[in-house]
Amino acid sequence: MTGRHSRHDPPPDDFEYEYEELTERGERTVSRGATGRHAATQSAAAQQTLVEDYYPPSDSISQSPSAMPSSPSLSAPGGANAFLDVRDLRVHFQTEDGLVKAVDGVSFQVERGRTLGIVGESGSGKSVTSLSLLGLHQLPDKRGRGGARISGEIWLDGEELVGASEARLESLRGDKMAMIFQDPLSAMHPYYTVGDQIAEAYLVHNKVSKAAARERAIDMLDRVGIPQPKSRVDDYPHQFSGGMRQRAMIAMSLVCNPQLLIADEPTTALDVTVQAQILDLMRDLQREFNSALIVITHDLGVVAELADDIMVMYAGKAVEYGPARTVFSAPEHPYAWGLLGSMPRLDRAVQARLLPIPGNPPSLINVPSGCAFHPRCAFADLAGGLCVGDVPELADAGHRHQVRCHLPSAKRQQIFTEEIRPHL
Repeated sequence: MTGRHSRHDPPPDDFEYEYEELTERGERTVSRGATGRHAATQSAAAQQTLVEDYYPPSDSISQSPSAMPSSPSLSAPGGANAFLDVRDLRVHFQTEDGLVKAVDGVSFQVERGRTLGIVGESGSGKSVTSLSLLGLHQLPDKRGRGGARISGEIWLDGEELVGASEARLESLRGDKMAMIFQDPLSAMHPYYTVGDQIAEAYLVHNKVSKAAARERAIDMLDRVGIPQPKSRVDDYPHQFSGGMRQRAMIAMSLVCNPQLLIADEPTTALDVTVQAQILDLMRDLQREFNSALIVITHDLGVVAELADDIMVMYAGKAVEYGPARTVFSAPEHPYAWGLLGSMPRLDRAVQARLLPIPGNPPSLINVPSGCAFHPRCAFADLAGGLCVGDVPELADAGHRHQVRCHLPSAKRQQIFTEEIRPHL
């Protein structure tokens, strides 16, 4: 391999010093962050504050949703405030075993400056949804074989993307919309330096010289907190720590100031201190660029920290959608109850084991009839057999809150108050 370093070179002599400098920078720039033995203490305090905020005393749980603190309204489909408007998105894959309905009728909106959190177990359709927004799925060939069959509508700043040409999508990717991929070590090319990969994205969308693109890459590395960016710009991905690679991936995504940023599991495999730094960095950069942000994760703590609105997905469908405060304080879908019940609490003594959701996510080839969650739901019998035979609609539950469940809203609220909330 050519270049300043080979892929198998040991870390530079000043690696330990640079790591210490990065840690110090994290303490300076992330006022709520901590390192070493203090991280667990601050994390516990932060979670206790979060729990107290989302789970008020029992005498206040009887408040109606309308009595809760309000937040800006979700745009109606096609609303003037929706920078991204997704309507009835379906992504199906034809395989030898059958038709995989990875995404099956999902709709949501995101405004500039706001964050949507998409949560759910692995296989619920979160990442497939995000790849569809950027047009990264391989389409069927001329004979209609293989690839993804995509239908519905994806409106980005008034422009329809479903059916758009590949050339048009390429012009938008990296410029108007960008994505932070789940694993930066595999997403970044091992044979090119970090600086070259960041500069390439800038060169594609801007008529500038290579020298100007390199300076832009150095500037972005500095802005995301990489120490000594003028020298680290020539390093390869394997020479960065996990947190530094994630920062470099964020720099690459933001190099062209995109108006829509999609973060797919942005803190996976990072320790808790680096997670806090990355989340604060994303929040600060979103404020700076006024970007619409989508965070895809299975970690409810991440969306509680970042999201304005939350969409819970199961078996390719949205089963609950609404403001983050409402979804955390008064969830109405049994699947959302299960996700919240799987979260550890640090503000109280451990009295019992966490309650996992029974069973496994269904096969997206053979989705259960009726409500896809009914084989795992402890309350399916209360709906009088509807859960087995009829697919529930995503219905309005009030206060910009939508739930896909056959049980009446009043019954769901009663179950949550009497049976679920005391154990959360």
